[in-house]
Amino acid sequence: MENKEQLAKLIKGCLKNKRRAQGELFKLYYGKMLAVCLRYINDRDSAEEVLQEGFIKIFDKLEAFDYKGSFEGWMRRIMANTAIDSIRKHKKDPKLTDNDEDFKLGASNPMIEQEEEEFVSIKAEMALEAIQELSPAYRAVFNLYVIEEYTHKEIAEILGISEGTSKSNLAKAKMNLQKLLRERFENID
Repeated sequence: MENKEQLAKLIKGCLKNKRRAQGELFKLYYGKMLAVCLRYINDRDSAEEVLQEGFIKIFDKLEAFDYKGSFEGWMRRIMANTAIDSIRKHKKDPKLTDNDEDFKLGASNPMIEQEEEEFVSIKAEMALEAIQELSPAYRAVFNLYVIEEYTHKEIAEILGISEGTSKSNLAKAKMNLQKLLRERFENID
């Protein structure tokens, strides 16, 4: 990974619209940003489209980066928001959304939220696969809360749902993940 001085030089090159600098930045963060997109979108081709759109936004908004926080964190937030925007736009595309009703559930049928113990010794690959099997609504809330560290209030605003629905979808996502992972571990023996 680049050091801070090299990264700053790369960013300056991108700000000057130098294609080589943009290509280097893209190559440097391609894998990590694709992983962010895949957390929200099952289909790899669609996730790569979102990745491309996210990088365009990053290059367009690059002058807004203030060097105060993590550049990678700043990029991750843009990618996550781009993926969520894509989910909203393509609600009818089965590759991106299985059931858009999941966003609306929960407010009328609240579940008791259970805190679960942290997943112990789960390989990242297995966990990512299980997360990708969640419905888009559950996956979005899970990623925003657990991975991106948004609050339920922020998630509600981003997704256009109530805080109660966000909490309910998180609880349901956790229960579904627990079930998926339990089934996988039972089949390992």
